Amino acid sequence: MSLAARGAGATGASVDPTDLLRNLEDRVRSYGRTDAVVAFSGGVDSAVVLAVAARALGRSRVTAVTAVSPSYPSGELDQARALASSLRVRFREIRTREVEQLDYARNDALRCFHCKTELYSTLRSVRAVVGTGTVVLSGANAEDTDDFRPGLRAAAEFGVRNPLLEEGLAKRQVRAVAASIGLPVADKPAMACLSSRVAFGIPITAGLLAQIDRAEQRVRALGFDQVRVRHRDDMATVEVAPNEVERLRALAAQGDILQELRAMGWRRVQIDPVGYRPGSMNATLVSLQPRRRRATAPR
Repeated sequence: MSLAARGAGATGASVDPTDLLRNLEDRVRSYGRTDAVVAFSGGVDSAVVLAVAARALGRSRVTAVTAVSPSYPSGELDQARALASSLRVRFREIRTREVEQLDYARNDALRCFHCKTELYSTLRSVRAVVGTGTVVLSGANAEDTDDFRPGLRAAAEFGVRNPLLEEGLAKRQVRAVAASIGLPVADKPAMACLSSRVAFGIPITAGLLAQIDRAEQRVRALGFDQVRVRHRDDMATVEVAPNEVERLRALAAQGDILQELRAMGWRRVQIDPVGYRPGSMNATLVSLQPRRRRATAPR
């Protein structure tokens, strides 16, 4: 077990970010490939993977690829491009069409699997351009195994490597590494695709994702960084950081923010009293538990 993996264990013992960084670089080199394509969303996890790959293999041998579709939040593409530029690696934007596919749009327990399958299939064309000695890297971390993440199965099927996960880094350790090498996204709030805001079983459409995106942008304009607008049929719930819930309630009492959100297409809009927590929509998977067990079983 690597030092980083021990540091991310049950004891929660801290590990010097310098050691974590060195282990990550060694991990990337251990793949035995000369080039890397990084599935780069622009969040802290994929940013660390991108920076580590550039350090381990050389900037000229690394390509950051950002997939753009209706499920990608607005404003993120420009930030991703700027970060890749600051790291002096090649940057490519690709279009993925998962929202147009029935398997994805039906929004069942395997939505993320179908999304990642589309992503990694599309990345094959980039890898072919870069060269046959190219490894595809992604930014899953150790905490992703604590949640229901069928996208990890797709990664395994396509031979995608996840150095953060393989080294056992939890989110706080990823942020520590990011800060140690001066990445501007070290404290960036967690980001996920817009489809993760929709209760399972409700069909995904480009129009619905655009509606959610507009709503989240409106709440962020009030000064909130961590925002989720969760869609449940005709109702939306707004999540902000737990320590910001009371401030949002005060703003709602003084102004028309909830009415503005209702006007975007919901009959009811509520503020979640608990606040943001990752994977909160997975509670809607209760009726799909038998499928969940099959989805996560070893293949």
